[in-house]
Amino acid sequence: MGHRRRYTSHQVAEMAGVPVYRARRYWRALGFANVADDAVEFTDADVAALKTMLALVSEGVYDEEHVLLMARSLGRATARLAESQAELGAEMLDQAGVPIARRPAAWARRARRVVPDLEQLMVYAWRRNLAASAGRLVDQDTHAVRQAIGFADLVGFTRLSRQLTETELARLVERFEGRSADVVTSGGGRVVKTLGDSVLFCADKAHDAAEIGLRLVETHRRVKGMPDLRVGLAIGPVIARMGDVFGTTVNLASRLTALAHPGTILADPAMAEELAGDEAFQVRAVDRLTVRGLGELAPFTVQRSSP
Repeated sequence: MGHRRRYTSHQVAEMAGVPVYRARRYWRALGFANVADDAVEFTDADVAALKTMLALVSEGVYDEEHVLLMARSLGRATARLAESQAELGAEMLDQAGVPIARRPAAWARRARRVVPDLEQLMVYAWRRNLAASAGRLVDQDTHAVRQAIGFADLVGFTRLSRQLTETELARLVERFEGRSADVVTSGGGRVVKTLGDSVLFCADKAHDAAEIGLRLVETHRRVKGMPDLRVGLAIGPVIARMGDVFGTTVNLASRLTALAHPGTILADPAMAEELAGDEAFQVRAVDRLTVRGLGELAPFTVQRSSP
């Protein structure tokens, strides 16, 4: 933290000029558990962070609800980031053969060297992503936008995971997530989230989403030991909220993925209609299917056009 622990939660709240229950709301929103009233756990940095969030409300930049939403989003993102960086640090100490008894001192030395650089890179990446997101959303309806949604899923992953060691499974997931992110971003899409054996992505255009879906199937097919991939695509109104996406279009893409055969792509009629005049793809109707929660649907397979 770079600061000495010197305050209780009541002292922090008093210094910020708010009741302790309100201070704890912000603290929990950032992802931290309540601590005992007499526990000296807080630093000057904690006081400054609380004052910053309160100022955003008092100056009218956000209302209370949106500050808490922002804090939750920040807490979730940084918790995952911190966990992954700590795991990488532990792996480096393992590879260096540092004995357990010497780990705390080695960790402290490593933190002094690495943390300033990671902090700088984190702010840089956040500013870059904020600029891209603001540019995309500044002139859109914040409640619902029309987007192409793709959901890609590894076939038979649960069964395969029982046959692999923990190390082998971790490497497979890392390869899948890393290669998928490369394909999605290079194709003009955005990774919404990964769930170990699946990836949810979105794109502004049907063409981009279809190209990403096909490239995902093709890319992972070349990886030895990687299960087949199946993809569901849908286009329509999507509710974007706190970095995630919701709505019938998202549900439809997920359902189509579950119905797709290994190595294939299923698209909803709206997506197929937009791709029908695109010379890069062939769309073909398949038998009507019952989509759980959405009724009957006549989906289409998406393939590359023959040379």
